[in-house]
Amino acid sequence: MATSNPVLRYLASWKNLAGCVGGLIGLLLHLVGLAGSYWVVVVIGLYGVGALAAPPERIILVTDPEEEAGQLRAELDALVQRVRGFNVPTEVAPKLGEIAEILRGMLDRPRELRADPDALHAVTRLVGIDLPLSVQTYLNLPWWYAAARGSGAELVRQLDLLKADAVRVAERFHAADAQRQTDHTRYLEDRE
Repeated sequence: MATSNPVLRYLASWKNLAGCVGGLIGLLLHLVGLAGSYWVVVVIGLYGVGALAAPPERIILVTDPEEEAGQLRAELDALVQRVRGFNVPTEVAPKLGEIAEILRGMLDRPRELRADPDALHAVTRLVGIDLPLSVQTYLNLPWWYAAARGSGAELVRQLDLLKADAVRVAERFHAADAQRQTDHTRYLEDRE
């Protein structure tokens, strides 16, 4: 039940349900003669035990899709800007820019992205974990050590893999639009 009234929320909660079951058990104990003259205390006590024993309600935070996409876009833009300020192999900035452009195409449609949990998870993972981890790991290395190990080439390889992942996600995300476009073209051709 989605309500902001705390009393109604509690009445519909598992805690209240478990408490009611405990209270009913206390009432049954009274009816069979096991609760004695303190049956009201037994009913209230068993209600309390049931309410305390029940698991807490899960709190689901629902954010605005535009706000969520805006935060991801800001993180992505900050990473792209940050890389431009460091001495990285020449292929890194353009590859990161290509990946960012692919991801922005999905972030520009936040409601559709929210409606596709797999795409949202993939975009969030790419922007929040994979890209920053690849770039920051390279930037953590001293230049002489990175040059001796060929870490620049490894970063480029990681970016190629991440770009392939972003392309797969984007192709799946945009597939319905591509199909609609094809269907509309067929419709226009048939109309003539």
